[in-house]
Amino acid sequence: MAQATARHILVDDEAKCNELKAQIEAGADFADVAKQNSNCPSAAKGGDLGKFGPGMMVPEFDKVVFSAPLNTVQGPVKTQFGYHLLDVTSRS
Repeated sequence: MAQATARHILVDDEAKCNELKAQIEAGADFADVAKQNSNCPSAAKGGDLGKFGPGMMVPEFDKVVFSAPLNTVQGPVKTQFGYHLLDVTSRS
């Protein structure tokens, strides 16, 4: 079964998500931005979600995690929880 590791940043609105993405693309550290801005408990770990397989996250999340290029910030991705920036760090 496919497995991936990823990290994410969760915020309430798309504008904030786009603002954070621009900061990261300009050189800000993803983990630091996650710690300072993410609404998810994973913020304490720089947004790290660990290893998971298909179906363990919401469908919108899975679609990106199991298809996006590695180590490239994706998003905003809208889910029932808010807006995410995703960074897939490995996939097997």
